[in-house]
Amino acid sequence: MKVSYRHISTPEDASFVIKEFCQPRFTNTFHFHHGHELILIVKSSGKMYAGNKVMNYNEGEIYMFGPGLVHCFCSSSSPVGTDEIAHAIIVQFTEDFIGKDFFDKLELRKIKDLMQLSESGIKFRKIPAAVNKLFFQFQANQQMKNLIILLQILDELSQGSRENVQLLTEDPRKIHYKDVDSKKLESVFKYVLENYLTHVDSKSAASLACMNEAAFCRYFKRRTSKTFSQFVNEIRISHATRLLIGTENGISEICYACGFDNISYFNRQFKIYQGKSPREYRKALVESNVSAPSFRPTGD
Repeated sequence: MKVSYRHISTPEDASFVIKEFCQPRFTNTFHFHHGHELILIVKSSGKMYAGNKVMNYNEGEIYMFGPGLVHCFCSSSSPVGTDEIAHAIIVQFTEDFIGKDFFDKLELRKIKDLMQLSESGIKFRKIPAAVNKLFFQFQANQQMKNLIILLQILDELSQGSRENVQLLTEDPRKIHYKDVDSKKLESVFKYVLENYLTHVDSKSAASLACMNEAAFCRYFKRRTSKTFSQFVNEIRISHATRLLIGTENGISEICYACGFDNISYFNRQFKIYQGKSPREYRKALVESNVSAPSFRPTGD
């Protein structure tokens, strides 16, 4: 699908760029930037890959990616008969977009610390409603006003506690991607996402990457710091957590619905990734009254 978006601000000499994506689904390619990217998911949910981490994403969430960190969003299919549109607002900027050493000033150090943390990828856990609203205040041909809004957003996000920042990759220096890797990994990622509920195998993945199976397995482990089977299990477990939150299905039913064919293996893998069994995980969510987050913009 051809990506459709409008640049909210696109002067040729702009120090930062704002984009708004509105399309049936997010089907990003694996990609990375030479600067920073800040993104608000206005409407969409699905799977997100950053560095070497696979996780669910939901509407209302804000992410920040640093230079060179590969990432990809892929929406879940919309329910049949609906006209739901995936919607996101994205800001891209370099570390020195206002000038060299600008963020070294005392009053701006927290923003600089935030940008350094974003090299590992950031998901913000608790977001004040005022921050979400700021994203909707960007306007075309209002570069100075947009700059002030961007600084306000960065300031608000940098004021939160360290516990409010979830790092997506433990050590991004261990994840080595080149431009040529994007196409190979994108085809593999799409293959897994389209088939993880049924059958996925490394031989088919290797064929998509135009490699023999043994070479592909070595390549995948070298690039992602995990085996292909670990990657597949991570996607399946992320889907299981969504089902445990959003349905009342039994554990066995969820096991098979996620592509596992052995309940004991499913329980072991779930505990590896989540630190507790599926039953314990669901019980903890019920006790804490956790549900999938929901967000609706309150104005333009």
